[in-house]
Amino acid sequence: MTDFLVKKFVKNSSDTGNADVRRAYSALSSVTGLICNIFLFLLKYAMGVLSGSISIISDAFNNLSDCGGCVVSFLGCKMASKPADRDHPFGHGRVEHLTSLILSGIIMVVGFELFKGSVEKTADPKPVEFSAVVLASLILSIGVKLWMSVFNMKLGKRINSGVLTAAANDSRNDVIATSATIIALVSSLFTDFPVDGIMGLVVSAFILRTGIDIIRETVDELIGKPVPPEIAENIRSTIISDSNIIDVHDLVIHNYGITKMIGSCHIELRSDKSFKEVHEIADRIERSIQEKFNISLTLHTDPVDIDDTQTTKYRAMVRAIALSMNEGFSVHDFRISGSMIIFDMIVPFGCSLSGDEIKKRMDSELKQNGCCFETMITFDHE
Repeated sequence: MTDFLVKKFVKNSSDTGNADVRRAYSALSSVTGLICNIFLFLLKYAMGVLSGSISIISDAFNNLSDCGGCVVSFLGCKMASKPADRDHPFGHGRVEHLTSLILSGIIMVVGFELFKGSVEKTADPKPVEFSAVVLASLILSIGVKLWMSVFNMKLGKRINSGVLTAAANDSRNDVIATSATIIALVSSLFTDFPVDGIMGLVVSAFILRTGIDIIRETVDELIGKPVPPEIAENIRSTIISDSNIIDVHDLVIHNYGITKMIGSCHIELRSDKSFKEVHEIADRIERSIQEKFNISLTLHTDPVDIDDTQTTKYRAMVRAIALSMNEGFSVHDFRISGSMIIFDMIVPFGCSLSGDEIKKRMDSELKQNGCCFETMITFDHE
């Protein structure tokens, strides 16, 4: 069904880096969600009134709030697809993160209201009328929400959208919420214990937890997370596959939304190459990264004298000393200038050694190995 709807309503569906295609995916998800949630609200509200169940009525309004979420999701993706302008030169892609925050807020409000109503129902329980029609309606509701969860998760993965993934998680929560109402409904046949209210409390706690998780993940994106390790490794592999490249380091990627990522990277090449050759190599790699990953990458070139015996000797010595201090240390951009050994060192997060301590130990061990050079070290994190 998902593939059929995508083929029917999304043109050029495979071009997920295109803003118009992403907007079409979002519109498909939102319209489908509106239709399904309006149907489920009307169905559950009627069944809730018929059975006198607070958990079913609460679940119905949960679906009604999902309708608002669909509208917010669509508007957010539409705004995110707007092109760059004078005030926003990197585009509007991060609006998707703000939309995720709004969606999580809606989830939190629904969870709180359901919690409050469940407390009242537990304190002052009223009988729930069992009905086979109500039970069948709730089972149908679970089927619809399971499909919606899978549907939105597939769309979210195709365009790498946190908004659609959040919508999928919300549909999954609805499945759990409706399952709890079924338990409460069936238990009314066997006991007067306030199972209806207790199930409402359990469901509301789960919904609140999901809202908190979405907020945490979205805030991390806004503060600044590293790109996924597999993307960083694929970029490094693409660069190092060029036979001219000796090493790669200082890869930095800034995310301005899925359709707009920019970055920079240092590449090491032989120092005897001409300026023209170096420029052509860097330009070729930058085009390759843009085509493969849709990332605008600027390359900085570091010349490496791999034929100089002295440089080779002390580079190996420095790297060995660094690894003896911490297996997470790595050395790059190594060169000798006059009486100075100059290099950068990557220090892993959580390292207990300060920069001064590392330099003192490095200088001491170099001196013990007969090295008369001073060191100039630039410390960095991966």
